[in-house]
Amino acid sequence: MPNVLLPSQGAIGVFDSGLGGLTVARAIVRHLPDESLLYVGDTARVPYGPKSPDTVRRYAQQIGDWLVEQGVCCVVIACNTATAHALPVLQASLPVPVIGVVEPGAHAAVAASTTGKIGVIGTSGTINSGAYHRALHALAPRCTVSTVAAPLLVPLVEEGWVDHAVTRLVVAEYLEPLRAQAIDTLVLGCTHYPLLAPLIADFMGPQVRLIDSADETARAVAAVLVIARGTAGSEAVRSTPTRRFVASDAPQHFLRLGQRFFDASLREVEHHVFT
Repeated sequence: MPNVLLPSQGAIGVFDSGLGGLTVARAIVRHLPDESLLYVGDTARVPYGPKSPDTVRRYAQQIGDWLVEQGVCCVVIACNTATAHALPVLQASLPVPVIGVVEPGAHAAVAASTTGKIGVIGTSGTINSGAYHRALHALAPRCTVSTVAAPLLVPLVEEGWVDHAVTRLVVAEYLEPLRAQAIDTLVLGCTHYPLLAPLIADFMGPQVRLIDSADETARAVAAVLVIARGTAGSEAVRSTPTRRFVASDAPQHFLRLGQRFFDASLREVEHHVFT
């Protein structure tokens, strides 16, 4: 069924395979502080990157359906792999607007690059999907896109090793080919990777602009809500915004690390199993 824009005052629903999408959620809260938020981290099934497209679509559909049942006003796929494989499916099946992170990231990269040499790092699923190639070339047909799959970075972030000697070695191993190609812009094509931005920037050097799609995605969400709600929705009296965080496994581990990457308002994590 086609997507229907509902003028709902429900929370903004955000989901990711784990902790990384908190970077997107944080940007949404920063841009839209009066909006409520419902975040799902699918920690029981992280990482999504090595999984088949059909499996990722099934996971995304389960979480999207659940978010709609919770009354969200829109769904943000804060996972590059799920965006690459499941965005059209969820846009067709869910009765609320659905926003992904690939297109906003591509827009930001094209705007930032002066040479047209753009690099992308992501999970195996995101890179193999070709989603960034398509999005970047649609915006800038003459740009040169170099991609590298960096699957080990997700479990390192989930482990909390964001400033660890092992992580620095892994970053160097993955990024050396991109540094050798003299790119001037690097898309962090997984929402976990911004948590490693200091290590990545240190290795790539100051001449390379790092692109985190979080802020661009938040702006896209704001624009969608204006369209969905219309003037009446924007003038409606709002209650105090709420923040709900849900993990499909190990909620205490999510809470401990999530506070580091979100803020102090992340005080409680619910547990919900998706089947």
